[in-house]
Amino acid sequence: MSLINFLKSRVFFKQLFLAIGIALASIFLIILSLRFYTHHGQAFSVPDFRGMQVDELENYSNDNGFEFVVVDSVYDIKRPKGSIVAQDPFPNAKVKHSRTIYLTVVSDVPDKVSMPDLSDLSLRQAISLLETYNLEVGSLEYKPDIAKNAVLEQKYNGKTIAAGEFIKKGARIDLVLGQGTGGQMMMVPFLLGKKQSEVMRILRNSSLNLGSEIFMDGKDTVHSRVFRQSPAYGSGKPINMGQTIDIWYRSDKKVNFNELINNYKYDSTAEESSEF
Repeated sequence: MSLINFLKSRVFFKQLFLAIGIALASIFLIILSLRFYTHHGQAFSVPDFRGMQVDELENYSNDNGFEFVVVDSVYDIKRPKGSIVAQDPFPNAKVKHSRTIYLTVVSDVPDKVSMPDLSDLSLRQAISLLETYNLEVGSLEYKPDIAKNAVLEQKYNGKTIAAGEFIKKGARIDLVLGQGTGGQMMMVPFLLGKKQSEVMRILRNSSLNLGSEIFMDGKDTVHSRVFRQSPAYGSGKPINMGQTIDIWYRSDKKVNFNELINNYKYDSTAEESSEF
């Protein structure tokens, strides 16, 4: 049989249609298997893993096929070691089955930084530089020296620490500062109604130290405000540089601080008037 006659025959068309059918069926099966393998059209909402421990994630891995990879760590003394602080994708994001979740956890060991040289810097310059290095200002100690508020010595845990020495992030550095000539004295700052962060800033700028802190309504740095201070503002008696101020806090949910401050100012004015 010639090729032309074969191409016109019923046998050829039968085999052609059979081949096309097999090809279409194969393509359909491949697409169907890919949809099943990739879970096409299925999306899972990513849970919020923050605050959990890494070893608590096994159930999520079994249920949704999530894979977890720790890609970074941070040191945070306020959070439990090994707990998750960040994740990618973010909570509630829509992802497919078997998606990899990248995690940042709290490290057991704090990162370290090189101690900066604070010698001869002013107090404000020293504070700014310490913040750049993720270090905190500790207590302020004053010694007789002509250079007022200039750093004479930097200490860590009561011992002098040299510039360049490695120290953990968040460490508190105590500063020895010049008192200036004539035995400098400071007036007591007004702290009523201030937040804890504001108290620290005002005391540092006033060359004073924070003494005892008492949270009368529970420690809540968001709502706590200064309810009382000792020495009190307006006593008219200056205090030494480096002296401590004790603080009592109350919650602004329980105390009307605007009224408290207004009454305090009124009482202080009345007291000053009675002296004349």
